[in-house]
Amino acid sequence: MTTAQIDVKQISERVQAASEPFRHLEEQMHKVIVGQQDLLHGMMIGLLSNGHMLIEGVPGLAKTTAVACLAAGINTGFQRLQFTPDLLPADLIGTLIYQPNDGRFVVKKGPIFSNVILADEINRAPAKVQSALLEAMQERQVTIGAETFPLPKPFLVLATQNPVEQEGTYPLPEAQVDRFMLKLIVDYPSKIEERVILDRMSSTHSLQTIEPVMQPAAIEHARATVDEIYIDEKIKDYIVNLVHATRKPDEYGLSLAELIQYGGSPRATINLTLASKANAFLDGRGYVSPQDVKDVAMDVLRHRVLLTYEAEAEEKTSEDIIQIILDHVPVP
Repeated sequence: MTTAQIDVKQISERVQAASEPFRHLEEQMHKVIVGQQDLLHGMMIGLLSNGHMLIEGVPGLAKTTAVACLAAGINTGFQRLQFTPDLLPADLIGTLIYQPNDGRFVVKKGPIFSNVILADEINRAPAKVQSALLEAMQERQVTIGAETFPLPKPFLVLATQNPVEQEGTYPLPEAQVDRFMLKLIVDYPSKIEERVILDRMSSTHSLQTIEPVMQPAAIEHARATVDEIYIDEKIKDYIVNLVHATRKPDEYGLSLAELIQYGGSPRATINLTLASKANAFLDGRGYVSPQDVKDVAMDVLRHRVLLTYEAEAEEKTSEDIIQIILDHVPVP
């Protein structure tokens, strides 16, 4: 047995131990959330990868409830921010308050100084508020007046948006959407799942509560373990090829150039690697497989591949394009 094999075996043992609380957390969330396995799994990946998430779905699919359950299961700070057209940046990050007694200005921190932030209906807020939030996401710090304040750890933004309403919304610019590590799509439950929802929820009593299963320190420890997960050179090349194929599909024998306006940025390559490691972690493995990359590629890339008018005319979606790339780029 080689040294590399021994190292991977040791990492796998640590991963199996460190990933157990996250499987328990997912089980706790399922006490309230029926189905939506892809959403909950994606939230676990974002939590482990220190990446913010954009959750899109029509009203009533438990997007807000899922985020609240995640925060409750971690036993950490949680702030829900309902974004509205009249919201101001100061309502989010805080402001300076004048003290008439001594003539000084003191800092009043806003609700963004928490651990898990739910930005509900982010596309209802004007550009200034969106920019204030996304700056905090990128820099993980906030400047109020002349002072800069670091945000607490862990700091995770889960933003929801409604795809069906256009009136009174301010769609996020593509450059800002790119700062979200994952874009998770929430779909309708199946007929069987909806019957379970009916049996469980059709009551005037409050929902079942979530028991905290981990402390914030456990997340930092798990993230350090995720960083140790082994990823082979061939799989690194595969990740680069997938992202590169969204920019120059001709080099991979794909006739998609007329359909793609912009491909994935280098941030997509980094996030695809981190998400693949997190996927392996949740599976209890100390190494990344090509299937890990395929499992997370859609969530990482769907909001980063921008289509042309020709693609829209042909009724092609970014998911269609990404699936073609995943089917044709050679797997190591």
